[in-house]
Amino acid sequence: MPTAYLLLGSNLGDRVPTLRRAVEALVTTAGTLVAASGLYETAAWGLTDQPAFLNQAISLRTSLLPEELLNACQAVEQQAGRERLIRWGARTLDVDILLYDDVVVQSARLTLPHPRLPERRFALAPLAEIAADMVHPELNQTVAELLAACPDELAVKPYAAVGP
Repeated sequence: MPTAYLLLGSNLGDRVPTLRRAVEALVTTAGTLVAASGLYETAAWGLTDQPAFLNQAISLRTSLLPEELLNACQAVEQQAGRERLIRWGARTLDVDILLYDDVVVQSARLTLPHPRLPERRFALAPLAEIAADMVHPELNQTVAELLAACPDELAVKPYAAVGP
């Protein structure tokens, strides 16, 4: 079965439980959890006048094809109350497919690998925790190499959740 690498993010509501419930929902609907990074806190990227994000990378073994996985990710976002009002705006939950093994997809709904992965430290840092040696299928660089060369200067800090 293929392995998909996802990035979860939240900057509205109770972020830690939202991310935990999202992982549980993805395991229920999309595949078997292989690994999960710790949580990272980052200032918003793109549209900066909004609360800080918590991000987490996970890897799943999945029998879903890439577009089916996208459907599952979007269903989990909707369950968490996601509203798509403004591009890069604040959201209860965002689930992005970063990589899907070494598959390259260019469709109207989905581009794999995620086209902005190399320029986003908030995605690369948690991904490097669980898949540092994974090779980007188009750039032929590992996730660790992409992180080392990332031009994004936003601080990405490990987040220590308090309480259950």
